[in-house]
Amino acid sequence: MDAIAPSDSRARYAGLREMTRVLLIDDDARLFELLATFLGDHGITLSRAANGREGLGALDQGAFDAVLLDVMMPGLDGLEVLRRIRQKSQLPIVMLTAKGDETDRVVGLELGADDYVPKPFSPRELLARLRAVLRRSAPTPASEELRVGDLVIDVAARQVRVGERTPELTGIEFDILVALARRAGRPVARESLLAEAGRGDVVVGERTVDVHVSHLRQKLGDDPRTPRLIKTVRGLGYVLAKGP
Repeated sequence: MDAIAPSDSRARYAGLREMTRVLLIDDDARLFELLATFLGDHGITLSRAANGREGLGALDQGAFDAVLLDVMMPGLDGLEVLRRIRQKSQLPIVMLTAKGDETDRVVGLELGADDYVPKPFSPRELLARLRAVLRRSAPTPASEELRVGDLVIDVAARQVRVGERTPELTGIEFDILVALARRAGRPVARESLLAEAGRGDVVVGERTVDVHVSHLRQKLGDDPRTPRLIKTVRGLGYVLAKGP
């Protein structure tokens, strides 16, 4: 596994804070060299795993703040690597996908990716999206607890409790649930739900919100045929019910 850390001058540029550690799982060595230098200038130490198995091994052995994961790799592809990571961790993951391949992006988000960047991309765009997912995964400084019936959301800790259950949600599922909870009893339009969840930069297609709401219902124990928590408002979007 390769790693390039920023110089001392770059560390000073980053404000002398602890460096952000990111793992790139991609078989493109030239891409790593480009990104390592650029991200290093912005306070991020980039390490590289050349394939999926090496990436999973690196995650087991080291502590990282986020993962950049290529979809198209020989052997274990990025979607399978994503699935295996999500079995163990909610680590922020940005998928790198082929330009225009909506199927990979939809499947990646279904499996729990936090965002995607289509190749080819500019390093600045990647940095902006990486910072966005890191901000969303960071604990909220001020404590906030939302209660809707037997649903309790600890916004600061990013934890959810439904009765005695504590379902594990992906980052985007949690943000959508918070957005609905903050407007409990009021419908939220499907096309504006991602924006209200702070996910306005995630644009995949009309299926995106429906996919995530479907996963939320499953994890919250909400019957998809007769949901009692997240109800569909026909022709508009969704509403988190205040009561039975």
